[in-house]
Amino acid sequence: MEIKWVEDFLSVVETLNFSRSAKLRNVTQPAFGRRIRSLETWLGAELFDRSSYPCTLTPAGESFVPIAREMLNQSMQARLVLRGQLAGSQAAVRFAMPHTLLLTLYPRLLSEIERKVGAISTTVMAGNVHDAVMALVERNCDLLICYDHRQQGIALDNERYAMLSLGKEPLRPYVRALPNGQPKYVLPGTPGEPLPFLSYSPYSSLSRIVEKALHTSPRRVHLFRRFETDLAEGLKSMAVEGHGVAWLPASAVAREVAEGKLVLAVAANDGDALAAGLWCDEMDIRLYRRLDGSSPEIDRIWAYLKSEHAPG
Repeated sequence: MEIKWVEDFLSVVETLNFSRSAKLRNVTQPAFGRRIRSLETWLGAELFDRSSYPCTLTPAGESFVPIAREMLNQSMQARLVLRGQLAGSQAAVRFAMPHTLLLTLYPRLLSEIERKVGAISTTVMAGNVHDAVMALVERNCDLLICYDHRQQGIALDNERYAMLSLGKEPLRPYVRALPNGQPKYVLPGTPGEPLPFLSYSPYSSLSRIVEKALHTSPRRVHLFRRFETDLAEGLKSMAVEGHGVAWLPASAVAREVAEGKLVLAVAANDGDALAAGLWCDEMDIRLYRRLDGSSPEIDRIWAYLKSEHAPG
């Protein structure tokens, strides 16, 4: 048996949709179905009733859910022990988040938390949004921090998970600043001279947000895809070197903008376009926790952040 089969199983438990889970797991639907079948063969029981839509768990599937979660939790704990991350008697608070939030929000948020609750030991699992969400679902983390957007929402059951909004994050197009402070490339480009586009990989959550903003823009943008990666930091580095236009979270480029290395990809006389939200978008930064299996330390952190970030 392979651990990824168990992860596949728990993904379907959350979505009740093989097609959606296959997409989230970045595999084709036929390959995903074969992996679920392999798990069922290994266990000697069918886990899902596929005769209904959405699919439902069989009695064997219901019984296997807590076992699967514990299997993943134990495998994660074993990995942490072997990596020497569980040394000492103090239990670490486990966070999961996308790479961008680890580099921008997390250091500041940790300082804020520790000023109130005291020093804490933490571990962070950084990856894509799907993996971060699955870490919470599979009990491999205590707190999940991620972006949420109307085009890329986080579908977690509010009867099992609590959520706090930590603020908003603008997503805007940036390019290298010329010596005179003007942008090297200016949106929207033209059919004859499309602008080089530094894009997120198709399975990235930010990719879906950017693509939707471009496709629904009342002013057509002319781009050609020059470079692609999962990481906003990779796109930022390429933009700083002048390789094209990249849509980046504002916090990820605050230093480069302040230093005059990056500017918004609009002409000086077209500032109204961005002011009106053209070619831009905004994401919600959210914190999630499970409602069961808490600890006093998690409760203290949550209570503090809830008091600081409560609406109104």
